[in-house]
Amino acid sequence: MDNLKRIGMDTSKSVFQLHGVDEAEQPILRRKLRRRQVVDFFRKLPATQVGIEACGGSQYWARELAALGHDVKLLPAQHVKPYVRRNKNDAADAEAICEAMSRPRMQERFVPVKSAEQQAGLMLAGVRGQLIARRTQLSNMIRGHAAEFGLVAAKGLDKLEPLLARIATDETVPELARELFAELGEEYAWLGSKLRQVEARLLAWHRGNELSVRLAEIPSIGPICAAGLVMKVANPHAFRCARDFAAWLGLTPKDHSTAGKHRTSAITRAGDEDLRRLLVAGATAVIQQASKSRGKPMPWLIALIKRKPKKLAAVALANKVARIAWRLMVSGERYDRTHALTTRSSGAQEASLTLSARARRAASHVAARAA
Repeated sequence: MDNLKRIGMDTSKSVFQLHGVDEAEQPILRRKLRRRQVVDFFRKLPATQVGIEACGGSQYWARELAALGHDVKLLPAQHVKPYVRRNKNDAADAEAICEAMSRPRMQERFVPVKSAEQQAGLMLAGVRGQLIARRTQLSNMIRGHAAEFGLVAAKGLDKLEPLLARIATDETVPELARELFAELGEEYAWLGSKLRQVEARLLAWHRGNELSVRLAEIPSIGPICAAGLVMKVANPHAFRCARDFAAWLGLTPKDHSTAGKHRTSAITRAGDEDLRRLLVAGATAVIQQASKSRGKPMPWLIALIKRKPKKLAAVALANKVARIAWRLMVSGERYDRTHALTTRSSGAQEASLTLSARARRAASHVAARAA
């Protein structure tokens, strides 16, 4: 055990498979542990490098093993799969994790270990997203059932309560259906109240975080998006440049080139879907304001809107905003509108766009509604 160089650990709810190699890359550890045995086993080991596939519970085990003095690395599952030999089982997965850790380029792919506080913030954002999904599902259910009785309403969440009020007084709707609609309405009201409480907590978290407040100064980034960036990007220095960060978010085009012929297509949609959606929604709001000649958008944005579809322009703007956000995260600077007006985009120093306070408020509002 003293010669261990690296350990790959395949985790699950109750069974953990270990695969360790020595300096000569020869396997010297193959062992299966129960959940209660893991901490005691690693406590007796000298400090070594431990690799875990990034999945449910991996952040907890990374913190626990790091507290024991081990160097813990979290690996994305898609980068481990190519090293799995033939049959899929726990032992093969642990061996694949151990092998993937040794690759030089894997250093750029490790998932940052988050603190318990960051994990709590992510839980808050996840609860908000789940409440929004349940509210949408419930509103669609109410509209669908109401349509079966010939009652419809215009689009928008604000049209749902008047619809429920009409149903409650409509004598053509059977009494049983009216009772069920009333119960659905109570549940919908409860979801709205709970969502407001969660959003108030999220806003308080945003206001208490200096980096989140700085990011919210960027046009098209509101409190929800700023808090999400801080929570999910634990180590912005892991990205070599702003373009790598934008590519991680999936805001760069796919590249399928061969024989000197370069072909690019739609964005890759890699990385975090929620962050990408928030950035694109905020950019869409900015473009709506620029299309109505409100504020003072940069000339390149006006020219882009004239020659490209608005959705494509929104993605391009989201890409630029993501690069600006990365720059502020790694440098500790604040967003400077004057600098944005006098500096052109190049490399890590990304230029920005300038909007009126009215346009910024509208962008933040639309981004929060879209989330």
